[in-house]
Amino acid sequence: MKTTLITIAALSLIIFFSFTSKPQKTEEKEINWLTITEAYQKNQKEPRKIFVDVYTNWCGWCKKMDKETFSDPEIVDMVNEKFYAVKLNAENTEPITMAGDTTNAQMIARSMGVTGYPTIVYIKEDFKTIQPVPGYQNAKKFKDTLEKILEWE
Repeated sequence: MKTTLITIAALSLIIFFSFTSKPQKTEEKEINWLTITEAYQKNQKEPRKIFVDVYTNWCGWCKKMDKETFSDPEIVDMVNEKFYAVKLNAENTEPITMAGDTTNAQMIARSMGVTGYPTIVYIKEDFKTIQPVPGYQNAKKFKDTLEKILEWE
């Protein structure tokens, strides 16, 4: 009887503290996403390579890349330190003014050779396209590509 009461009391305390204690908050890192205009302006002051994540709202692989690849802590650190990262919705037709010209995201995506989603377009410091890379990339493959792009002259 005494052990039953002790067991019940212990279980009650465990249940009580599991509901009253606040969950530990872990700090999640995020990529500092910019618009294409912001990246262009920052690049004028501090040149860096740029990568543009060309996506659409309906693209499942784009969402998977957001969730799994772009949230990887190593990717986040590398991108935030060495690149300007741009999110570009390829279906957006709102005007974008950059370097005195007005265009839209749809036209920018086409001019960079994007034909499917997701596509990551790498751009040199002089704002010339290095290469569009279509398709989903896991964190390891994406990191390998970023390292190669950093070596690009």
